[in-house]
Amino acid sequence: MRNEETLSGELLSRIERLIGAKVESCRRVEGGYTPAIRLLCKTTGSSFFVKVGATPLTSKSLRREIHIYNRVSGGFMPHLVAWEDDASAPILVTEDLSNHHWPPPWDERRVALVLAQIEALHNTQVSLESYAEVHGARASHWEAVAADPEPFLSLRIADEQWLNAALPVLIRYENECPTGGASLTHWDLRSDNMCITESRAIFVDWNLACLSNPRLDLGFWLPSLEYEGGPEPERILPDAPEIAAWVSGFFASRAGLPGISDAPRVRVVQRQQLETALPWAVRALELPPLMQN
Repeated sequence: MRNEETLSGELLSRIERLIGAKVESCRRVEGGYTPAIRLLCKTTGSSFFVKVGATPLTSKSLRREIHIYNRVSGGFMPHLVAWEDDASAPILVTEDLSNHHWPPPWDERRVALVLAQIEALHNTQVSLESYAEVHGARASHWEAVAADPEPFLSLRIADEQWLNAALPVLIRYENECPTGGASLTHWDLRSDNMCITESRAIFVDWNLACLSNPRLDLGFWLPSLEYEGGPEPERILPDAPEIAAWVSGFFASRAGLPGISDAPRVRVVQRQQLETALPWAVRALELPPLMQN
């Protein structure tokens, strides 16, 4: 194997056994928000994407993703090649999508392809765990901000006067937003988890998938889409004040918290999404204009 990425002999042997061919070269794939090992491995006749658990948290997440790949299939997912569980380093092998477009940038065609696949995803009938089983009991994000506002205020996106005026409305609308539902939902729709071919969009990173509210799953993508130059959320999901309240509260209650050791970039991304999610909530709920510190 050409040493573009140095692998242990044991890991290389496991990968070769799974794909049934000798690995000629292997390189690390950049991206992702956790220290899971991501590799593009090439054989004489093909190439594969390989993800390997590297910590207890990433291994748990990868096992969940493997579970989803064995329960769900559709044109919105990469083709599953092989997988193997392991006490410390499970492996997932899927098709290589590296030669396709990974947004941004966005244009109308790419947005339309993603929306079509999200609809296909939400209309796929599967037997899967519920939102509550996967993500835990529902809690109010804006009530968490009300109980400890300092992490949110430290972001300097809004000041205390605005927060005190807006909280009752935000909490009320958030509590009107159900997380339960019977639709297959991805729950991590962002550009870094989306590959766009000539004819369709393909979503990756399936460890958070469950049965849930499809409007909320769609709404969860929209702040990042706008942040990357796409349309405002209400152009795609109009008349959704409860979705705007829930999504903005999710990011507001997390973006200012201490970093996560296994996912050090997550807080930065949450802050970015809050920068578009909160103005969406202001417009949708007719809240006072944001007042920054």
